[in-house]
Amino acid sequence: MKLLLDTHLLIWASSMPRRLSSSALAYLEDSDNEIIYSVASLWEVAVKFSRGKPDFLIEPKAFREGLKRNGFRELPVLAEHAIAVAGLPPIHKDPFDRLLIAQSQVEGVLLLTADDWIAQYAGFVRHV
Repeated sequence: MKLLLDTHLLIWASSMPRRLSSSALAYLEDSDNEIIYSVASLWEVAVKFSRGKPDFLIEPKAFREGLKRNGFRELPVLAEHAIAVAGLPPIHKDPFDRLLIAQSQVEGVLLLTADDWIAQYAGFVRHV
């Protein structure tokens, strides 16, 4: 199964695995699953990193290199993904998260999240 991780899970999986729930770990450790990350998550990391907040020290280029080195597949942001955002119900306002939800729907992949707001979207979203 193809799994798209939301940005928090992606960060936790790459640098803080102890923060992952047992159900998230089960998905990630299943060798039949293909782990995907969105370029939108890299964009979100870059935005937060560029603000220079002392509680957010993830360097985007190194983050991407680590994800690729660990076998995560990169999902580009396509026009279809951006357009699909317009069809989402207004449950959650975060533009990065809305794009991830749209990508999961367009690509037919399961979006894993620990975010209660994202989890309210039906279909291709699983709260872990």
